[in-house]
Amino acid sequence: MRLLGGRSSAIDASLPPVAFGAGWFFGGESIVIGSAAAVVVGAVLGGFRLRKGARPLAVLISLLAVMLGALIAIRTGDAADFFLPRLASNALSALAWMTSIAIRWPLLGVVVGVALRQGRSWRRDPDLMRAYSRASWVWVGQYAVRLVVFIPLWLAGATGALTIAQVVLTWPLVAVCIAVSWWVLRRTLPDDHPGMRHPREPAM
Repeated sequence: MRLLGGRSSAIDASLPPVAFGAGWFFGGESIVIGSAAAVVVGAVLGGFRLRKGARPLAVLISLLAVMLGALIAIRTGDAADFFLPRLASNALSALAWMTSIAIRWPLLGVVVGVALRQGRSWRRDPDLMRAYSRASWVWVGQYAVRLVVFIPLWLAGATGALTIAQVVLTWPLVAVCIAVSWWVLRRTLPDDHPGMRHPREPAM
């Protein structure tokens, strides 16, 4: 759960947009107030994560994404445009996961393989390859769900609804995605397979 974007990263991703939506609403629909609130919350979260040992680059990227959304919204004068970087990141993530499946390097297998220090041995196991590929489609679905919800709301300029959707479709959706992908993985592996920690070499 931690490796695949667990609770803390999902909550961190939702707090700056919530701060933006709250600042925008209670500030008389002021994009500047909403943007300031989001950047402040993003900076505080970044400082907290650094103290907890998070990677500086990851913290910086998260803060820059918040600042980019704020700048776009201020530039266009449309509060809903604050969420444009998030739309783009979800679209790119879906594309990356689909590409990884197509080239037979499913990202779920890459992440778990690195975590278990397996090198490339999991790729030589046909059962694991098939299981990771199928389970990776669940993650593609996660990003697709967000896009299906976010894009119409963004086109409608529904800033409040986008704020709510951001909360609902972060940690709760990630938790569901982790559970479903694990179920798919286990269902795909044969009953006699020793499990993810023990890749099997193909029969000669």
